[in-house]
Amino acid sequence: MGKIIVSTNMSLDGVVEDPTGGEGFRHGGWFDQMLGEDREAWAKVEFEEALGATALLMGRRSYEFFASRWAGRGGEWADRLRELPKYVISSTLTEPGWSNSVVLAGDVGEEVSKLKQKVDGEIIVYGSRLLISALIDNDLVDELRLIIVPIVLGDGERIFDETDEKKPLRLLSSRTLGKGLVFVSYQLIAEDAIPAIDPALTERVA
Repeated sequence: MGKIIVSTNMSLDGVVEDPTGGEGFRHGGWFDQMLGEDREAWAKVEFEEALGATALLMGRRSYEFFASRWAGRGGEWADRLRELPKYVISSTLTEPGWSNSVVLAGDVGEEVSKLKQKVDGEIIVYGSRLLISALIDNDLVDELRLIIVPIVLGDGERIFDETDEKKPLRLLSSRTLGKGLVFVSYQLIAEDAIPAIDPALTERVA
């Protein structure tokens, strides 16, 4: 059975909107402040993640963005992304131009549930803020991998803005990348899986 792994870059206050600029967001391009050692460490982690992936999953806009950046590029990283199976959630895209791409046009929950049954290994989700929110709401995300860039933007779209319910998380790992980035990984867990607090312990603490 496949695991849905959300892999995204975000600001310290959780913004994921327009990291590379070009979308009209007033703080667009904030990701490009990552230079030197930070950028090299980030690239190493992302490349290793691609090597360990079984497939990619994206919404249409993110798919088209990644295809425009990677489909014609050379190098080991680009070759790896090209050879990976890519699944696109879209009701409008009919002819994906990136190799090994399949369009999933049905209900998000149903399509991704079937995909998890079909594909073994890590299914990596890049970008795709609205898709991520839908996956979280449908309890289909197994792991969140967040690379936090040390900048506060104050406004902008966040992947957690539109979740319907609270979602408990369990920290899996945390480490520094380069000099300023933090890479954290969380497992999403069902709320009914959280151990209940012993009332007697609560009384003793009080």
